[in-house]
Amino acid sequence: MAQRVFSGIQPTGNIHIGNYLGAIKNWVELQHKYDSLFCVVDYHAITVEYESDLMHKRVLELAATIMAAGVDPNKAILFVQSSVPEHTELTWLLTCITSIGSLERMTQFKEKSKRQKGGVFAGLMNYPVLMAADILIYKADLVPVGDDQIQHLELTREICRRFNSMFKEVFPEPQPILTKAARIMALNDPTSKMSKSIEGSYISMDDDDQTIRQKIRRAVTDPGPQGGEMGPGVKNLFTLLEAFGDAADVKQLAEDYKKQSLRYSDLKATVGEAIVEKLAPIRHRQAEILAKPDTLTDILVEGGKKAQKIASETLAEVRDAMGFKMPQK
Repeated sequence: MAQRVFSGIQPTGNIHIGNYLGAIKNWVELQHKYDSLFCVVDYHAITVEYESDLMHKRVLELAATIMAAGVDPNKAILFVQSSVPEHTELTWLLTCITSIGSLERMTQFKEKSKRQKGGVFAGLMNYPVLMAADILIYKADLVPVGDDQIQHLELTREICRRFNSMFKEVFPEPQPILTKAARIMALNDPTSKMSKSIEGSYISMDDDDQTIRQKIRRAVTDPGPQGGEMGPGVKNLFTLLEAFGDAADVKQLAEDYKKQSLRYSDLKATVGEAIVEKLAPIRHRQAEILAKPDTLTDILVEGGKKAQKIASETLAEVRDAMGFKMPQK
């Protein structure tokens, strides 16, 4: 039996190229190697302030982007988290065996708490337990993660071990697949990670060709080639070129940099065109998918049914192990 992979992404709008390189592009490759479940994790998106009237639109846009990038619903199960209620039931059961101290130590909780103007709600603290439930409900063997999610996955593994020790061995302990993509930094502040919450820092997956070129032209660099270690802005541009462009272009421009003959205008033009060339077909395909919302919805509903079949079987084992013996309707 093939190993199973689970991964999710939040529908928070403005999916940027860092999200694409760090998650979605990787999913396209994983679907051919593993039994894959990919999820639009809409419940995660409500742990901070959000616009409820835009939620459904963003769910569909994200699902369309995932498919347009190459995830095939005939190869992988693509679904929406909120359509499978077993996620939230397992979250509660796992919350009851998770210490508050473990949740308070989560780096993302500390960072996001500082930015919450209206107070910190329990959902933000319990976010990692929901993430654990997302993974464990499908008995996922492997979870693709970036550096910023390693701590959460370690908590998932801890919860898994605690459950299996306290009750019965139901869950396999999930292992990380570290994403190969380099961290993409903000265009206007290359010492910080690219973020959709900071205007001017990112390139959106639905930016048009001219907007992409303009954003790259405005990207921060440094005073000029120094012949030594690259400044963070120049390094970020080379990272983008390695991700989107040709190896020959990377080699030539890197050699020019070492010779101190590189013109940053040439580097930016090459990077901009490379990104345009890769994103334009995805953007056009996304528009075609969104033009048929009923078909897209049917795909997500069908994916939800497939996911729920697996989830309901796991939850039945969990309930039995924890002593809940009443028959389910």
